[in-house]
Amino acid sequence: MPAQSTSTHSSIDPLRQQFRQAMAHLGAAVNVITTAGAHGRCSITASAVCSVTDTPPTLLDCLNRSSAMPAVFDGNRQVWINVLPANLESVARHFAGMTELSMEERFQLPIWDEGNHGVPVLRGALASLQGTIVEAKDVGSHAVMFVETTEIRVRSDGDSLIYFDRNFHRVPRVWKAAVGQ
Repeated sequence: MPAQSTSTHSSIDPLRQQFRQAMAHLGAAVNVITTAGAHGRCSITASAVCSVTDTPPTLLDCLNRSSAMPAVFDGNRQVWINVLPANLESVARHFAGMTELSMEERFQLPIWDEGNHGVPVLRGALASLQGTIVEAKDVGSHAVMFVETTEIRVRSDGDSLIYFDRNFHRVPRVWKAAVGQ
């Protein structure tokens, strides 16, 4: 086991630090999740999104509770989960707070359409899934939200954007041969 650094990471529990390192090796699709409604409008970049069941079509997403955003999402209940293509990495960076754009400036970018319930949907996403948060529960540092899907938009082109080893990576789409497929 490598020696612990004397930086701020040395105060992190060793098991927690090992868990974070292990999760850095779990490649995941990059998503921008949006909401709007009486509790406000916001969006966040998330890689902790996965399917739960197809009957009814349900996803889960995990949001860090250290920000005010989980309360906005839970209050509004309506979301769009947008799966990002590789060419929209800059959008992922904006909504991950890696740039200087304010939330309002992010929503002024010419990349949005208005979806159901006035929730912004990302134009050009590989897939966009609109749904209602049907259950939310706090687990440790995160809010886990179950989203029952009510509308789906899917593209058949574009490369994927994943987050792996604490960096964004392009995953090229493999085109199937026209013969024999």
